[in-house]
Amino acid sequence: MSDDGKTQIRFAAEADAGVIARIHVASRSVTMPYLPPQKRNHEQVTRWVRDVLLKQCRTWVAVRDAEITGYAALNGDVLEHLYLRPDVRRQGIGTLLLNEVRRHSPGGVSLHVFQRNTDARAFYECHGFAVLDTSDGDRNMENLPDLTLRWTPVHAR
Repeated sequence: MSDDGKTQIRFAAEADAGVIARIHVASRSVTMPYLPPQKRNHEQVTRWVRDVLLKQCRTWVAVRDAEITGYAALNGDVLEHLYLRPDVRRQGIGTLLLNEVRRHSPGGVSLHVFQRNTDARAFYECHGFAVLDTSDGDRNMENLPDLTLRWTPVHAR
């Protein structure tokens, strides 16, 4: 567990699925308004979190004052998701989650980010991620141009 004095990072539990689903949907709608509207209801997203995300990925949640404020999901060495509640952005919680992911990825971490997601791109670049390649959107469901970013620890370079 890491702690900034207020926020703890812990492994996600099945009981967290509903809150993770709410954060996932809220964060995407606020930070990526160019995405198509979410067609799945809360129950469907919760089921996806419980039955797919938590089973396929090592997932951590950030907890402040007994409330989950964000989550990160790592599949192998690929960061599949890092989302925060919109009202807690820019408070260091994303950095705490990313640091936890990096601690569990001694060989480095890759991720995909939409080219239009300039806030996320700036966040990852600030944390030492570099662009590996670009895509026209043929590899994601949204068909939007994206980038592959990679962070490699100094000792692994």
